[in-house]
Amino acid sequence: MINVLVIDDDPLVSLSIKTILEAKERIKVLETGSSGEEAVELYFRNNPDVLLMDIRMGGITGIEAAKEILSRDKNSKILFLTTFSDDEYILKALEIGAKGYILKQDFEGIEAAITAVYEGQSVFGSQITQRLTGMVQKQEAFDMEAAGVSRKESEIIEQVAKGLSNKEIATALYLSEGTVRNYISNILLKLNLRDRTQLAVFYFERIKGR
Repeated sequence: MINVLVIDDDPLVSLSIKTILEAKERIKVLETGSSGEEAVELYFRNNPDVLLMDIRMGGITGIEAAKEILSRDKNSKILFLTTFSDDEYILKALEIGAKGYILKQDFEGIEAAITAVYEGQSVFGSQITQRLTGMVQKQEAFDMEAAGVSRKESEIIEQVAKGLSNKEIATALYLSEGTVRNYISNILLKLNLRDRTQLAVFYFERIKGR
């Protein structure tokens, strides 16, 4: 069972999301809240597996709440759900270490996104991933060979940046999921990165367009 906390400043939205998620046998909504302040309070009261949270709310924003939570629990899994697809918010979500960012319009994808985040993956809706290329400021090209990154590892980095899950990468590159997980762990170690989200940003900043 995946225990989820839902935070949205519109009670009707929270109720709708709760109803949708609890129709799934694998997900339980512990509580709902309507502000960033409540998000912090309820998170540490419930210790959910995944925090599903809006960004724009009265009082402190979802971004600010996420920063507070991550400062006290670096392993927290936060998935942003919002109607806003502004570049500013997408980048902030990436920078603070959120595990995902999907649009509210994608109701059908919420369950899959929560499951993926719970399993340790980073999830960004297809609309978000498509926009990252133009959003991230390009930096000097990175010397992959000098960092000891192999051609196969480079292929995996590209697949991660496209938003593919370990299972999808395994299928695309004819590898087992376990092998993909090991590759990604080694890549993060070589590049001194924290997680898949940072790896995706790294790809767009330092590799794509070389």
